[in-house]
Amino acid sequence: MNIHEYQAKAVLAQFGVAVPRGKVAFSVEEAVEAAKELGGKGVVKAQIHAGGRGKAGGVKVSKSLEEVERNAREIYGKTLVTHQTGPSGKVVKRLWIEQLSNIQKEYYIGVVVDRGSGRIVMMASEEGGMEIEEVAAKTPEKIFREIVDPVVGLTPFQARNLAFSINIPANLVNKAVKFMMGLYECFVAKDCSVAEINPLVVTAEGDVMALDAKLNFDDNALYRHPDILELRDLDEEDPKEIEASRFDLSYVALDGNIGCMVNGAGLAMATMDTIKYYGGDPANFLDVGGGATEQKVTEAFKIILSDPKVKGILVNIFGGIMKCDVIANGVVAAAKQVGLDRPLVVRLEGTNVDLGKQILNESGLRIVAADSLADAAERIVSLV
Repeated sequence: MNIHEYQAKAVLAQFGVAVPRGKVAFSVEEAVEAAKELGGKGVVKAQIHAGGRGKAGGVKVSKSLEEVERNAREIYGKTLVTHQTGPSGKVVKRLWIEQLSNIQKEYYIGVVVDRGSGRIVMMASEEGGMEIEEVAAKTPEKIFREIVDPVVGLTPFQARNLAFSINIPANLVNKAVKFMMGLYECFVAKDCSVAEINPLVVTAEGDVMALDAKLNFDDNALYRHPDILELRDLDEEDPKEIEASRFDLSYVALDGNIGCMVNGAGLAMATMDTIKYYGGDPANFLDVGGGATEQKVTEAFKIILSDPKVKGILVNIFGGIMKCDVIANGVVAAAKQVGLDRPLVVRLEGTNVDLGKQILNESGLRIVAADSLADAAERIVSLV
């Protein structure tokens, strides 16, 4: 789950992380009122769930109320297209009016879970303001890392080591250490999957602050954080993904035209890769899980069919806990409810596979049975 920049800063502030003053606005008029509270000037920032806002014209420094109003009118309601939004972009429905900062230097601080070591890693770089992927590709030696022992957590020594490595001014190292310790505490306490501060800035006044902030949270842990769940902005999410979350389905919309319904994340990834191998493009990632009910399968199928880009569907089920007859019943029920008018290829293996195939064969629907994943992918690609 993602949240907006202003929300992330409010969460970070709870852990002692220094952030600039600011106020959210849901209209141009509110933006002007917010700027009045900040001394008649400020930075007008578009609030969407995507990076690259500045390059797309979504961040503008305003040194007077007139500039605040002009820039707010220009940004509010605009569709921002960045490298993270895709070509369709995102409509700006919220603005963050933030105090101007007297920036002396920009840095990067990020916290992620390293799958290789199975531990949290804090990264830091002197190349703040740039995309960390670009820094990693061109100058990887400028990224410094500290692997955190889960027993003791991030230590002040590790934070100081990072501060010195990225050349934080000596007189501000202690503030930088406090910043990093608070950031780590927030990451763990709120079950974050990503915490990124880009840029971290030092100011002429001697402050160390998060000029921008990005927090992502582990969906599986949200039941422990009702306060975070309240921050969810459904306007920023694909309606199909919202509907999928109601039924505990793992769904991610993609840009292709072949809908996929699979049980198990690994098998879903393999299915999408195989479709690509045979020249097709997946329209979604959809994992119905190992213990899905007929209702969940029915809803999953309906969500796939609700996507107008989908020209064909591939169902790939390996029945262990999930029984093939349950999948078959769900597919048949959903197809009859919505009126299946697109090619459907089904590959079933595992528990109750013969019964599942019997249900499909006797359904009266036009379903193509496949003997293997490769066969299924090749068939659906040829059909669409």
